[in-house]
Amino acid sequence: MNQPLVTDLEIRQSNALTNARFEYSELQLDLFFFMLSRLRKTQESLVYQLNIKELSALTGKQYHLPYLLIATEGMMSRVFSVTTEKSIKQLSMFQRIEYLTGTGIIEFELTQHILPHLFHLKENFTSFGLAAALRLTSKYAKRIYPLCSQWKDLGETKKYDIQDFKKTLGLLDAKGNEKLKLFKDFRVNVLDVSVKQINEHTELHISYKLEKVGRSVKNIIFTVKSQALAETIPFDLVATAQPLPGMQQSHYDNAARILDELRITDAKHRQTILASAAHVAEVNRYNHDLKTGKVKASRNPGGLLLVRLGLVAAKVPKV
Repeated sequence: MNQPLVTDLEIRQSNALTNARFEYSELQLDLFFFMLSRLRKTQESLVYQLNIKELSALTGKQYHLPYLLIATEGMMSRVFSVTTEKSIKQLSMFQRIEYLTGTGIIEFELTQHILPHLFHLKENFTSFGLAAALRLTSKYAKRIYPLCSQWKDLGETKKYDIQDFKKTLGLLDAKGNEKLKLFKDFRVNVLDVSVKQINEHTELHISYKLEKVGRSVKNIIFTVKSQALAETIPFDLVATAQPLPGMQQSHYDNAARILDELRITDAKHRQTILASAAHVAEVNRYNHDLKTGKVKASRNPGGLLLVRLGLVAAKVPKV
């Protein structure tokens, strides 16, 4: 029997897991979604093997061992907080993650307690496309896409309390510490970037509405509509997920974050920038100059960066 094409693969997970509170990086979410697509109800073993060459072929990204090790170590220690009507569960997903030397294969051994949220789903599950999930380059878009997929048949999501929603995305911890304290930063760097990417790269077209109490934003609601993709976006246009050998992970991660902040979401540009150590260094330098006032670009700072990197031509003023 022929294996389904990647563009036809559908991921299913329980609604409780879709809404669980956890934070994964872009790389961790790629591994997580790829693993979900491999799950089989008929398999008795809790062990699944992921071929990193296959994942690389799907995404067009290069996955280097040092950063895979960091990513999976973080996945091992991550706790999923799953809220149901009866309880709040704190679950670990993996018993063991093992790299099989010389094969390019990673073995994931699941925990017994996570299985009900992966199988035996009956009606309470979320389905979404593997290809679409892997195309998204923002880790927040990768989380919001399944959340909206859960409500695609109804046309609108439930009303999310904005603080709970931030907790779901890993932006607000139990002590109330926020990663993006200003709502403007949250809206620009999380909501707007995610909406743009989901609308461009998936079968969903989404938007959001904010409800205020006084001057503070209290709730967020997403409208969700199905759309036909104009064309299948080739995976080799997706931004590279791993830094080059010798490039510091922190420099790479910071550059990727800056591209999100500047709304540089074009896959070709991101791939070109993040595949070059020189470009990554220039992105970090430019951001420092922008923050310290050495560079003035109030209208279009993202466009100016692309000009400095030589990716677009500067506009010549009309005489």
